[in-house]
Amino acid sequence: MNTTMPNTISGFSKLSKSEKIEWLLDTYFTNKDNARQLIQNYWNTDKKLQKLHDEFIENTITNYYLPLGVAPNFRINDTFYTIPMAIEESSVIAAASKAAKFWLERGGFKAEVISTEKIGQVHFTYDGDNEDLKLYIDTVIKQKFFEDTQSITKSMQNRGGGILNIELKDKTKELENYYQLHATFETLDAMGANFINSCLEQFAQTLKSEAEKSLEGNLDIIMSILSNYVPQCLVRAEVSCKVEDLKSKDIPNPEDFAQKFKQAVTIAEIEPYRAVTHNKGIMNGIDAVVLATGNDFRAVEAGVHAYAAKDGSYTSLTHCSVDDGIFKFWIEIPLALGTVGGLTNLHPLVKLSLEMLQKPTAKDLMKIVAVAGLAQNFGAVKSLTTTGIQEGHMKMHLMNILNQFEATDKEKVTLVEHFKTNVVTHSAVVEALKNIRE
Repeated sequence: MNTTMPNTISGFSKLSKSEKIEWLLDTYFTNKDNARQLIQNYWNTDKKLQKLHDEFIENTITNYYLPLGVAPNFRINDTFYTIPMAIEESSVIAAASKAAKFWLERGGFKAEVISTEKIGQVHFTYDGDNEDLKLYIDTVIKQKFFEDTQSITKSMQNRGGGILNIELKDKTKELENYYQLHATFETLDAMGANFINSCLEQFAQTLKSEAEKSLEGNLDIIMSILSNYVPQCLVRAEVSCKVEDLKSKDIPNPEDFAQKFKQAVTIAEIEPYRAVTHNKGIMNGIDAVVLATGNDFRAVEAGVHAYAAKDGSYTSLTHCSVDDGIFKFWIEIPLALGTVGGLTNLHPLVKLSLEMLQKPTAKDLMKIVAVAGLAQNFGAVKSLTTTGIQEGHMKMHLMNILNQFEATDKEKVTLVEHFKTNVVTHSAVVEALKNIRE
């Protein structure tokens, strides 16, 4: 323990799990027994399974649970799915399920993968002549990049993937002496991060060693890393029907609804303040499926939001048209996903989710995830332009409020029935609960 700086420790990673927990309890908690019990309550009773979870990350002390729910009735390219979603926010799964059922009898969702290229870069500086550098890379060592990575790419190539292209990008106008090796990859059903990074690091070694032999000027490797911005790894999903077919219990006037819905989407296209919240709703659906299938939702988020700003202003990821009596609503987004490798082969619930999705390929999963985002957005915009967002959301949030005040099962039944015909607010629930208990 470092006694000169409070709450710090040396060699923490070398401690056993129990030793780490005891240090945390001694350092941060006044009621250590309560905190210890809480940590242990979330351990899996299956020791082998708990050990598996412990080894996913570093310094594990317990498990952090998120609910895993399902949204049924999704019709995608005339295949029917029940989509697993891991998320903590009320009303997300309900909205997705409602949108799925709405479109089930209107032709369902159509989805297509447009392209699947992924990108990695070697960032370096070179203070010599840029024409010499370009000529050297294009005519002398480009082929050697492929040769030197053969041991890494062999398996991927056998399955039809691998390195697609390598090109030099001159960025010296933006930053003095700065260049990139910009490489594109096809990684098939793997997300491919480890594969791409291994190739890039070999490119860097080859470039450095070969440049020292042949180029005048100093070449210095800064870093080698894949990019989570994948504008050429695109998927499109859409729904469409005759405007008159939009009519339903909560859409009595489909013509008015279609125009108002389109206007709401157009506002998100031109107003960044609205676009951010609009897209956040899309990501509610996307992230939940990405997480349930063991993919990296932070990478997806970063890439998707960059794509939303690709034309210089942050805008909506979804679009809507009403032409010649046809309502169309669609999304086009970059998604780098995998169905093999990483947690997909390790986490038991990820395996369960993928089996529930009928063991999809990476392309299949791209379509499913894009559809989940589109469905979520349709449900949100539909609510906003008809009943308002809070009515449905707060009814879904009711159970959280009741649990916060430790309502009994009997109290829950009574209050769920009461709020079927009353507006749900935090204060209204507190008041109703108080009245029951008096």
